[in-house]
Amino acid sequence: MSEKDRKIRVAISIGDYNGIGIEVILKTLQEKEMTEFFTPVIFGSTKLLSFQKDRLNFDKINFQGIQDVNQIVDGKINVVNLWKDQIDIHFGKVTKEAGEHAYQSLKAAAQSVTDGFTDVLVTAPINTDNIQSEEFHFPGHTEYLGEVWGGNPLMFLVSEKLRVGLVTQHIPVHKIAESISQESVYAKIQQIYKSLVEDYAISKPKIAVLGLNPHAGDNGLLGSEEKEIIQPVIQRCINDDQLVYGPYSADSFFNPSNLDVFDAVLAMYHDQGLVAFKTISFDEGVNYTAGLKFVRTSPDHGVAYDIAGKGIANEESFKEAIFSAIELHKNRLEYQELTKNVLQSTPLKLERGEN
Repeated sequence: MSEKDRKIRVAISIGDYNGIGIEVILKTLQEKEMTEFFTPVIFGSTKLLSFQKDRLNFDKINFQGIQDVNQIVDGKINVVNLWKDQIDIHFGKVTKEAGEHAYQSLKAAAQSVTDGFTDVLVTAPINTDNIQSEEFHFPGHTEYLGEVWGGNPLMFLVSEKLRVGLVTQHIPVHKIAESISQESVYAKIQQIYKSLVEDYAISKPKIAVLGLNPHAGDNGLLGSEEKEIIQPVIQRCINDDQLVYGPYSADSFFNPSNLDVFDAVLAMYHDQGLVAFKTISFDEGVNYTAGLKFVRTSPDHGVAYDIAGKGIANEESFKEAIFSAIELHKNRLEYQELTKNVLQSTPLKLERGEN
């Protein structure tokens, strides 16, 4: 089977195994039909996954244990055995060992995409505290993948109803205003615009930009960032023939009439965009890291220690993350094919005597 004809291979990192990551992975893959659409490649160990499979009574799941990514079997649930030792799981607890294994899984999964053995990456949730080490010193997946894959990563929360990008991501609230500039706002708008065109096949996207301050600054009464930073950037985009509007007051923007009009929303900071997104798209949202060389998605929830090991975690967001990654990968390939050699000209052969 040629590379072109084989099923898309989805690299899956397990995240913090004391949380709900492995549970939602297994719940997603328990349907036998799933491997008809793609080939899952989980980076962890068969012992670890089998332990949780038995707890969930998922007798129909069978793993294809492999030692190296060059042994992937298409149409099977592949598990790359990164470690052989038995692992002690402490559901709902924060342990150093879980953070170390989460990083090993993420590192190997991301490398498999870089090397072309897998096509896209879907990550289960990590604890950004216990994963920290000399090798992993990032606020989250987004920043880590920006370094190992290259590019300018954009946290893009997407669902059928809503797409939200962020100017600032994982930073303290007191640093938000000083981190917003005309350059950063413009760069994020361009990243969103590029992703909507190339990843979502929207030829002329409409983007809404939120203000930073309450009531979008109230014409300078509640802050000057809208007048001095955000409005000039929006005008620059309009001058470039891009459909960018705002700044809108965040407290009243997220209503159905606005969501039906715009293809994406740019929020100034994490909670300004994500509170609304997770309320509107609960259990359906996907975290997509746009702006990178390869596609990475994840569910829009965290490790959920409070329900870990209870068998009640909802897998819908993880399932959506997988199918979103596949769709985004296909859209990218189609865009590349459509735009390849667009300006290439065919030389004319003139007959003798013609001018």
